[in-house]
Amino acid sequence: MNLHLEEISQCVATGTHAVLVPDGAGWHQTGGRLVVPENISLMPLPPYAPELNPIENIWEFLRGNFLRHRVWVTSNDILDACCAAWNSLIQTPERIASIATRSWANVSTI
Repeated sequence: MNLHLEEISQCVATGTHAVLVPDGAGWHQTGGRLVVPENISLMPLPPYAPELNPIENIWEFLRGNFLRHRVWVTSNDILDACCAAWNSLIQTPERIASIATRSWANVSTI
């Protein structure tokens, strides 16, 4: 997780600040050894609240728009379809923002 945060930190534009919303996954915790860069804040979700997790809505969008009503022959076909869906989605950052933005995560409310 520390390496992941450091990588994200390097992508945050100079003079800006990133807010990450980690869920309760065990790997998000490192037993007190988590080092959060100065240009990142963590806003953890409450336990057992998948409806608040923006990534759940991203997965729902991908399943509903790219991955439903299909039959794949091999696991590689599934992997290819998932990669194609993800690559298509990341070409439209405005769509990602519209799906994942939360009014309660507004900087002015923190």
